[in-house]
Amino acid sequence: MPAPISDEQKSRDRESLLDAAERLYYERGIQAVGMDAVRSAAGLPLKRIYGFYATKEELVVAVLGRRDLRWRAELSAYVESFDDPEERLLSAFDWLEQWFRASGFRGCAWINAYGELGTSSPVILAEVRRHKEAFHEQIASWARAVSAAPTEPVCLLAEGAIVTAAITGRHSTAQSAKAAAALLVRAGRSHPEQPLS
Repeated sequence: MPAPISDEQKSRDRESLLDAAERLYYERGIQAVGMDAVRSAAGLPLKRIYGFYATKEELVVAVLGRRDLRWRAELSAYVESFDDPEERLLSAFDWLEQWFRASGFRGCAWINAYGELGTSSPVILAEVRRHKEAFHEQIASWARAVSAAPTEPVCLLAEGAIVTAAITGRHSTAQSAKAAAALLVRAGRSHPEQPLS
């Protein structure tokens, strides 16, 4: 009888599984990647994988949830390194540009997941919406700290830059969105009685 697997080993195996699944799903698409490919990449037996996540759908939700925490934490760490509130908000677009320039950039993992499965999987749709709401709240909180600055329009600029960069391959969309966000912020400062949010 094999020795029982320690909690530490289970934790390492789960992380390896999530790493492998995230890489494959982001590179190839969720529907194009079968569980055998995930098993091979993770180096784990299917029985162990299904012990962690009973369905592929559960695995996808776990991948997106973990990626959300890491992605938004990296964005926050970058933005929060600036002291000036306007610089802080606008630096979010600089961070996006760095992401767009990264090797292997394939757009927004949550928009990609929605495009593949969002209309057929309520739990994946819920996870995508949760991420988008959290991301928008991050941007909105930095916008609100500047003045009576717009919030939703600035969020839409960030989202539009992400989608456009993914489709066109032009990382410069981040700087175009940044320039537009700066105009909105300054308009909010000039006319605080008429916030654009």
